[in-house]
Amino acid sequence: MKNLQSIAIIFWLFIGIGAQAQVQKPISWTAKVDKAQVAVGSTVDIIFSATIDGDWYLYSSDFDPNLGPTVTTFKFTPNSSYELVGGIKPVGAKKKYDPIWEGEYTYFKRKAEFRQTVRVLSERFNVVANVNYQVCTDVDGRCIPLEDDFAIGGGDVKVLPAANGAPVVQETAPTTAPTEITQPNEKAGEVVADSLPASVNNTTATQDASTISATVPAATTEESLAGFMIAAFLSGLLALLTPCVFPMIPMTVSFFIRKSQSRAQAVGKGIIFGLSIIGIYMLIGIIFSLIFGADAANLLATHWLPNVLFFLIFFVFALSFFGMFDIVLPASLTTKIDSQADRGGLAGIFFMALTLAVVSFSCTGPIVGTVLVEAAGGSLFKPALGMFAFSLAFALPFALFAIFPSLLSGLPKSGGWLNVVKVVLGFIELALAFKFLSVADQVYHWGLLDRPIFIAIWIAIALTAGMYLLGKVRLPHDSPVESIGVPRFLTAMVAFAFVIYLLPGMFGAPLAALSGYLPPQTTHDFDLVSLIRQNAGVAAVNNSNVPQNVKYGDKFKLPHGLKGYFDYKEALAAAKKENKPIFIDFTGHGCVNCRKMEANVWIKPEVLQRLQNDYIILALYVDDPTELPESEWVTSTYDGKVKKTIGKINADLQISRFNNNAQPYYVLLGHDELPLVTPVAYDENVDNFVRFLDAGKANFNAKMAKN
Repeated sequence: MKNLQSIAIIFWLFIGIGAQAQVQKPISWTAKVDKAQVAVGSTVDIIFSATIDGDWYLYSSDFDPNLGPTVTTFKFTPNSSYELVGGIKPVGAKKKYDPIWEGEYTYFKRKAEFRQTVRVLSERFNVVANVNYQVCTDVDGRCIPLEDDFAIGGGDVKVLPAANGAPVVQETAPTTAPTEITQPNEKAGEVVADSLPASVNNTTATQDASTISATVPAATTEESLAGFMIAAFLSGLLALLTPCVFPMIPMTVSFFIRKSQSRAQAVGKGIIFGLSIIGIYMLIGIIFSLIFGADAANLLATHWLPNVLFFLIFFVFALSFFGMFDIVLPASLTTKIDSQADRGGLAGIFFMALTLAVVSFSCTGPIVGTVLVEAAGGSLFKPALGMFAFSLAFALPFALFAIFPSLLSGLPKSGGWLNVVKVVLGFIELALAFKFLSVADQVYHWGLLDRPIFIAIWIAIALTAGMYLLGKVRLPHDSPVESIGVPRFLTAMVAFAFVIYLLPGMFGAPLAALSGYLPPQTTHDFDLVSLIRQNAGVAAVNNSNVPQNVKYGDKFKLPHGLKGYFDYKEALAAAKKENKPIFIDFTGHGCVNCRKMEANVWIKPEVLQRLQNDYIILALYVDDPTELPESEWVTSTYDGKVKKTIGKINADLQISRFNNNAQPYYVLLGHDELPLVTPVAYDENVDNFVRFLDAGKANFNAKMAKN
């Protein structure tokens, strides 16, 4: 997935800035009533349905609005022809835990549905509603705030007079403000959506957002299927190097050769034996898929029980690999299966393969379990595909040596090195165990495994593994070590290198390569790196002319000690006063890629210095729901709607002025309020960003020199 993201980003840059400037709408809405006719006094469900483009996601309406991403919000204009019954109810939303927000959110992919129950009060039934939302993509990190209007009435449903002579309610003008529905676990209505153009010119724009913000689910970070299958294949190769399996390779192949009347027959038996192994393990994967289904990822990501259970299972697996005990299937089962292997023919070969799987379970079981648990985060067929890749590697030598029996002489002899492989796998299982416990800890805020404690545990595991490989630590089944081979020595060096890499993380280093496994940076008790950055930021603040009480300064903060503004007019006045250009950051509370740009690009000294010294920084949050006084409301130049919140006003500015509605979006502005260079979007290439800033400054200076 990461490779695909990189390719997509490169493609995005190649197709040109002109494409970036297009207002996009990767979602379409429809609406209907769930009944063809209804009597006055009865209830109907209005169903909002959305079709979402393949790589995009829509946040739902039923999670904590204070989490970070803004929930999808429905507003209903009241009138006397209907009344709401209950609230918005999303149907089929997926759940996920996001370590960035440190909480659980819900989202839709490809299809979304919301329902709102209403009671019909008049034959002149009419419902008008508005939905604010945001869609995001994991391809290039864009997040787009949007808005749609709906209207439904007598043309969509036949309204019959009230039953049993009940009076028909006469309509009167509405006297209350629109009703906003954002409660968790409530239904959303559905009505016909007013369609807006897919693209607009500089005097028009598309939807804007008020209380909307979304990011790609970490699902967005899910490894590719090809990468997973490669990992499963390598796991199968590792399983071959365990003491339960490796000695059986020459024994099994020799058996085929002795029992066969010709070499061709031996080759055929070896191939059938290998295919039987693949079939057995694929059956395990299929059964796992049927039990857990495609939604297992959500369960693993959000519920403490499976994560704690997997922690215990992996912990037990590790103890078994260390030699504390053996995990074996009942002897009666092994004996019964083994007896069937003497039947001969295809059935006998199949039961020989099954016997191998059962006998080697104490070594392969934990590895198979690891592959299946990792597969639980994917599609319905991912466990079966993972078992195919695992068993392909596992079965390959049996078929290969049956075809080329002379290769058997080149196999290394069994010995203590097999147990070393098993123990090293135990260290890996132990590290993964704490990863699952960490997920549960983050979701439920137990405070057991904050970032430094987790890193300390991994350091201890890697350090002990390195000492073990050097022969300084011995476990029950190990042979005495007088000297170690070069492969073992090099593996020990890898373990120690991993320890060295982890050590700075104890003091706040981001450890970007492990970001998907570690607890969030916010759980760090003593973040020395942040303290150093803050101290550097204090110096910048002391040299800055930015006042302490800027507008909205109590609501928003800039990263890395930077000082700036959050109101367009205020920033423009400061820019003219200090004779500097403006750096506009169209951002959002729920914009993950905005945070990535700040963490990976803004923090670089060459970027930070330019932002501090060369520009007036203006951060405009397009998703902030704060409603402003009526005197500050803005009427949009493209849709004529009144924008009442900070987010709506900022989003309208981005769309109407710059013909773009995705975040992050960076604009360098001169005193004439025109872009100095072509604006840019998400791009973590630091050199590109530096060139962008330098070009803007050079053009600004050239303009000022002419004036």
